[in-house]
Amino acid sequence: MNETMVCAVGRVATQPVYREVASGPSARFRMAVTARYWDREKNTWTDGHTNFFTVWANRQLATNTAASLTVGEPVIVQGRLKVRTDVREGQSWTSADIDAVAIGHDLAWGTSAFRRAGKAEPAPSPTQPEPNWETPPGGSAEPGDARAQHPPEVAVLT
Repeated sequence: MNETMVCAVGRVATQPVYREVASGPSARFRMAVTARYWDREKNTWTDGHTNFFTVWANRQLATNTAASLTVGEPVIVQGRLKVRTDVREGQSWTSADIDAVAIGHDLAWGTSAFRRAGKAEPAPSPTQPEPNWETPPGGSAEPGDARAQHPPEVAVLT
């Protein structure tokens, strides 16, 4: 199947709208992508035309999008481009949507802190003392040494 995959770099133009629908979570937001070019006459960067895309996210991507994005933030969106033409009230309308596969902050403009979401924390394992990774001067393994805690077939870097 042929699909038009795109990668758009821009800014969040509207607050993401989150909905629970029969097929699972869904979120959408508008994204503004403005071309910039170097104007040699003015010796400065100049904004070109701005394109607006409606970005659609589903399932876990929708949940994480709604929790992570706010208006004005720089984002990178990868997904399938869908260009639709409608006739509404006698006028022809064209819309460009992106069915997102991946959405993330554009780290060229700032930092981001990643946190895993959606899974419960596993029960903590019983605490074990930290092994002694240092090799004693004679190279022999003492009873508390890390090499003594591993079976002989496991190589331990010292």
